[in-house]
Amino acid sequence: MSNGDVSQGRRRFLIGATSVVGGVGVVGAAVPFVASWNPSAKAEAAGAPVTVNVSKVEPGQQITVEWRGKPVWIIRRTEEMLKNIEKLNDAVKDPQSEEPQQPQYIEGVYRAIKPEFAVLVGLCTHLGCVPSYRPEVAPADLGEDWLGGFFCPCHGSHYDLSGRVYQAQPAPLNLEVPPYRYDDDATLTIGLDPEAA
Repeated sequence: MSNGDVSQGRRRFLIGATSVVGGVGVVGAAVPFVASWNPSAKAEAAGAPVTVNVSKVEPGQQITVEWRGKPVWIIRRTEEMLKNIEKLNDAVKDPQSEEPQQPQYIEGVYRAIKPEFAVLVGLCTHLGCVPSYRPEVAPADLGEDWLGGFFCPCHGSHYDLSGRVYQAQPAPLNLEVPPYRYDDDATLTIGLDPEAA
């Protein structure tokens, strides 16, 4: 065996070994890189649907849950509240909710799947402040024409109990209605459409 044969064999071995080590290194670097494309558990939870038992919400009561980092209000409206909403059609900017601030299956003056329950994102459509829930009728600070609704303390926008913004307000649109569905009479899931049942 000549010295040249030993060098050729050694060269092939070193090239092969280097290629294998290099390939392992590339795979070792690629796996964490590709895994980083997947959302974190925290990010997945932030966008996950939220299920709420609404059977214990009293008539006239508002509860707040968090969905995608936003406050979502669930209001159990009384018969009087529903009648007052109908009286405000001439006072609000978009009485039939024709602007796209809600899913397509939400329509009409109540802006809800079931009129008894309003489900609204609790952020003013002007600059994102959180309005106050003001269900009382004709309070001294809001005037005798007030029939209940939401008042934004930042710039004074008024909304009715369907989240419809009054005319001549800083807020340009009605409050957003998130996608939601009823799983049964007592359970509401925010973040899923009814077709996803």
